[in-house]
Amino acid sequence: MRYKNAKDVLPKDVLALIQLYADGEYIYIPRRVGKRKCWGENTGSKGETQRRNEKIYSKYKLGCKASELAAEYFLSEKSIQRIITQGNKNAVM
Repeated sequence: MRYKNAKDVLPKDVLALIQLYADGEYIYIPRRVGKRKCWGENTGSKGETQRRNEKIYSKYKLGCKASELAAEYFLSEKSIQRIITQGNKNAVM
């Protein structure tokens, strides 16, 4: 996210009002309700992580040990166990 200069995007009267409360301060203006994007929506990283986790679960089902998967994917064994548990839950559904 890039910063924008308020004088370039806000009307002068709105800028003057904001300056009463936060003169010279950095402020964050949150997105409106319903306009928020989910994690990974812009970059596709959520889908990549999901595909990786599906591969990990498949390899586990084929007999790979959690420690081997942790080394292969550079994750902790705890993370691998969490992925396997989630894979089991998804398989049941």
